[in-house]
Amino acid sequence: MEEPNSLSFEECSNKKAVYPGSFDPLTFGHIDIVQRSLRYFQNLTILVAENRKKTPFLSIEERVDLLQKYFHGNPRIHVEVCTGLLVDFMKCNDIPVCIRGLRVLSDFENEFQMAITNKQIYPNFEVLFFMSNMQHANLSSSMVKEMIHFQGNIRVFVPDIVAEYLEKRR
Repeated sequence: MEEPNSLSFEECSNKKAVYPGSFDPLTFGHIDIVQRSLRYFQNLTILVAENRKKTPFLSIEERVDLLQKYFHGNPRIHVEVCTGLLVDFMKCNDIPVCIRGLRVLSDFENEFQMAITNKQIYPNFEVLFFMSNMQHANLSSSMVKEMIHFQGNIRVFVPDIVAEYLEKRR
């Protein structure tokens, strides 16, 4: 029996979803999650958020700019900034589903705790987890930043537009 507020697979294709993250910088792992999300959702908001646990490498404006340039021309993708709580953004924009990517078991523990908390604040909140593609399971923005710092080749981890920008910034 289906819960009254749950979404069926057929309903998802007509709905909006949000994919929040710091995207500092955008990686092929992020792009994979975006592309897979668009199979199920008509509109996807990529929500650039501040991660208070990390020191940002790129400003929010730089991250938004790179995301907009990379996804330019796709009318189903919208890039926005979140300065407050994710659930508040979702409520205000009538977005019922949050997309999250999982790479390793420790990701799940953190995401599970956040999902429960968000559901308590916003009862219509649903989270959809995408398991990372195996070729991206080791990939993180933190690892890319480390590669940049030591002048490693980042082109295998990020799209050309991001690599060129980051290489100029070195």
